[in-house]
Amino acid sequence: MKSVLITGIGGDIAQGVAAIIREQRPELRLIGVDMHEQHGGALFVDEFVKVPPAGAPEYLETIRSVLISRLVDVLIPMSEPELGVMAPLIHELGDSRCITSGKKVVAAGIDKLATIDALRNFGLPVPWTLAVGEELPSEYPCILKNRFGSGSRAVFSVMDNAEAAYLAKKYPDAIFQEMLEPAEREVTCAVYRRRDGAVASLLMLRRLAGGFTSWAQVIRDEATASMCQIIAEGLDLRGSMNIQLRLTDKGPRVFEINPRFSSTVLMRHRIGFSDVLWALEEAEGKSVVFPEIPQDRIMVRVQGATVSF
Repeated sequence: MKSVLITGIGGDIAQGVAAIIREQRPELRLIGVDMHEQHGGALFVDEFVKVPPAGAPEYLETIRSVLISRLVDVLIPMSEPELGVMAPLIHELGDSRCITSGKKVVAAGIDKLATIDALRNFGLPVPWTLAVGEELPSEYPCILKNRFGSGSRAVFSVMDNAEAAYLAKKYPDAIFQEMLEPAEREVTCAVYRRRDGAVASLLMLRRLAGGFTSWAQVIRDEATASMCQIIAEGLDLRGSMNIQLRLTDKGPRVFEINPRFSSTVLMRHRIGFSDVLWALEEAEGKSVVFPEIPQDRIMVRVQGATVSF
């Protein structure tokens, strides 16, 4: 392996992935792509290429052209919109040249109704979930959020039928979902499944700021770890995914699956959960050893800035 293409390099997750690779695998040439240049992504890669949005008809052909012209060995798609249209290219490249979580994880992760259906099929307890347009909720308070995509920035608390009807008209592609409490017991779970089937999970109690994990603490919870194992095996996880849940008084309840590396990727790498490196090593045919990560380790997100002339 000599070169890696990282999509969505203008985003924080892609930049975290690039920072890890540049630090630990400096021999690799990094190419980053995004649909505009007004970000710091070019600072994290050896070459930046502007490409159309993932929804554009010419997107896939443009990515193919970059792969060929730059002699790229491995592609790492970084966002749900890209994963949603990349199936033909992912199939062409195969597991050794395209790092993804696997088609079952992608299918279940990019559609939040499909997420709940998959969890229910595994016999796991789930929060009640309704597609907007089916009917109004019978229980309040609840939440409304986009059915497709991920992140915690476009989530609304809904207190009654009037708010539900108003938001349903404004966000017709959204879902209503049970409000899981308590909010301060939200956990983000990094889950990695090796090619031999072994699964490792890192459970992080977290605090959000601006839709991102700003503080996280490693915890132990057997019920949650068991749930992560069931989901990883049931969805035939290949590599890394992220599971979002809350520890309720009835036990852990999953509300989202991210079929990609998540915003904690750099934070968890710092304490030894190096799923980006594991994915690259397995793509090269190397074996991966999971480390033992101590409970109660704390990670925080820090801010920086660079001035370009």
